[in-house]
Amino acid sequence: MTIDESGLTGAATQPQLHQPLGLAVLLRAGLAGTDLTPLGQSLLELTERHDDPCALLDLSLVLQIKQQRDAALAVQDLALRLRRHYRLKDATTAPPLRLLVLKAPGDLQANTPIECVLEGADDLQLEVLYLTGEPLADTPLPEHDLIFVAPSASDENAGVLAQMASLVQGSERRVLNRPERIGSTLRETAYALLGEAPGICMAHTVRVPRARLLDAAAGAFEPSSLVKGDYPFIVRPVGSHAGQGLVRVADRAELARYLEDHTAEEYYLAPFIDYSDADGLFRKYRIVLIEGRPFLCHMGISSHWMVHYPYPEMLAHPERRAEEAQMMATLDEDFARRHDQALRAIAEATGLDYVGFDCAETRDGRLLVFELATALVIHDMDDPQTFPYKRPQMHRVFAAFHAMLRRAAQRPEQGNAPA
Repeated sequence: MTIDESGLTGAATQPQLHQPLGLAVLLRAGLAGTDLTPLGQSLLELTERHDDPCALLDLSLVLQIKQQRDAALAVQDLALRLRRHYRLKDATTAPPLRLLVLKAPGDLQANTPIECVLEGADDLQLEVLYLTGEPLADTPLPEHDLIFVAPSASDENAGVLAQMASLVQGSERRVLNRPERIGSTLRETAYALLGEAPGICMAHTVRVPRARLLDAAAGAFEPSSLVKGDYPFIVRPVGSHAGQGLVRVADRAELARYLEDHTAEEYYLAPFIDYSDADGLFRKYRIVLIEGRPFLCHMGISSHWMVHYPYPEMLAHPERRAEEAQMMATLDEDFARRHDQALRAIAEATGLDYVGFDCAETRDGRLLVFELATALVIHDMDDPQTFPYKRPQMHRVFAAFHAMLRRAAQRPEQGNAPA
């Protein structure tokens, strides 16, 4: 197999076992516009000749990046039936820092994207062990200096996180993002954790069965009896990500039309909070806390309340990119100082070594927190010609994460952190 300039390996031409490429390489290629179809086809052909779990795992990633989620998860399941333990990265310097990452099966939102965060850490040996909730054989864990728990909080991951909590209970090594703390980041539990904290604003979010919402749409009761607030409400299916199925409904009629088009059995319901600034634009920030220190990963500015990143408005408006660059340069002296109390509350209440959140600022100066999660996607793969300030900023984030690992493993600082 060969490597082209995008970092993507080409078609397999020899009948050899596949060396895993992993999320960072494949996502970088996909975001750069590389057609992953030939690679997917070569991996499929390889797996038809060999029971190769590494090829299956990469094929699953290819399918996910190509938005073929159901097929991707089916292929991933085949891989995990063959093997649960994968070495995804070897150290190129000695001695290696052996990081054991515990993962859950699932799509790209199921686990912290740690391969992207540690892509350039030369001293890192990355071991990944997938847990599925099924009993493990009575065998020792892969040799490691440190454990990182990667699954996000979700219904699907609840059993796996419980299994991980039991597994790491007696570990003599440091465990980062202890599994029993991750559940606090669910949408409905996050409000109970932080909704009343000083300096923080959060929309009261509740889980509502479909039948109950249908009753509300029919006028049997007002949604305000379920949630603190009134129309307009934000509605989204439980388990959805990236704005899928997320809408703002202004009245019962709009709620009824929404339910005609969506068939999920449970939904999140929350009052809409207008966070537009004086210029009418909405500014949303993605921040990660690493040992309690905030880092800005992106800032989206949009004329629409539902802000995704990147998107045509950021590409079309250089002044908005300039504002994002300025925000990244001054976060510690400006934003982080203004919201110091709120940021400390998030770090202390979650008790997590690494956690991310999407947020904004209210007109009265509070930190408006939309979502807490340990698996928010962060990377350095935006076009460097359009976003020249992003890669240096993200490498500061990655270096901080890598330094956290070294401290947790009681390793001295070295000059081989991601840069």
